Amino acid sequence: MCTKIFLSSGLFALLVVGCQAPAAEESTSRLRIVCTTGMIADAVANVVGPDVMVTALMGPGVDPHLYKASQGDLQQLSQADLIFYNGLHLEGKMVEILEKIGSTKSVIAVSDGISRDRILKLTHLGDTNDPHIWFDVSIWADVVAYIGANLEKLDTLHAADYAQRTAAYRDSLHQLHEWVRQELSTVPPAQRVLITAHDAFSYFGKAYEVEVRGLQGISTVSEYGLKDVSDLVEFISGRKINAVFVETSVPAKPLEAVVEGCAQRGHEVVIGGTLYSDAMGQAGTPEGDYLGMVRANVRTIVNALKGIDHANVSH
Repeated sequence: MCTKIFLSSGLFALLVVGCQAPAAEESTSRLRIVCTTGMIADAVANVVGPDVMVTALMGPGVDPHLYKASQGDLQQLSQADLIFYNGLHLEGKMVEILEKIGSTKSVIAVSDGISRDRILKLTHLGDTNDPHIWFDVSIWADVVAYIGANLEKLDTLHAADYAQRTAAYRDSLHQLHEWVRQELSTVPPAQRVLITAHDAFSYFGKAYEVEVRGLQGISTVSEYGLKDVSDLVEFISGRKINAVFVETSVPAKPLEAVVEGCAQRGHEVVIGGTLYSDAMGQAGTPEGDYLGMVRANVRTIVNALKGIDHANVSH
């Protein structure tokens, strides 16, 4: 029976040992890491460095709550040497697949690296865990530490390299966390209200003292009704809130109905911009990595809530 050990030589290699085959027949290939979301793939890539193949199944604009694995995805998962996913039921329709694959290879939920008392629960949904952990940058730094620790165990030969990269990236995340706090603090508390299509920003709200409202629940699987729209219209009009936000991975139409409802009540509210919620931006753009995505979101939120450049935002 063979035992697989993860090793590296310049690039990662997968070396099969303990077999009776001659050394010349030993198989070596680049280690393949597959991640469900772009945020996780970006974190892993920062830990392993540029010489390791890291693939994200869900690209820009993709909603993980509704995502269904394609045949190509199943092939990538079956060929992967290591799989990282979010957990907390973010990948709702893929959980059974990931659990099944986990019986034969390393499949790691990055949310397992977070202290349980930091995971938000929605008591009105039967103590459902909120999976949107990446919106508190300090929590995401803990996720990166957990990813690094797992890679150090799996590839001890390069453990020091992982530890160094993990520490460096976590320093960047800690700096980003403080920058977000400072930027949001420039918005007067009464105006610090974030209204989006679905309730993805609760971690963000708690970490940075922002009141958060979503038309839908934490998952876009949940449906909204006319009462949800009218309740949100009443809240926005009553609080004189001047901006709401659409998301790249969620249709804009529901919030456009809210904007129209506010106008009918005599209160003008604009769509203050588009936020990256469950997916990052296009690769190669500033928003195509986690640090840039967070910065773009914060700038959009701060400018809209402070009423800056309203002439250039969409209605």
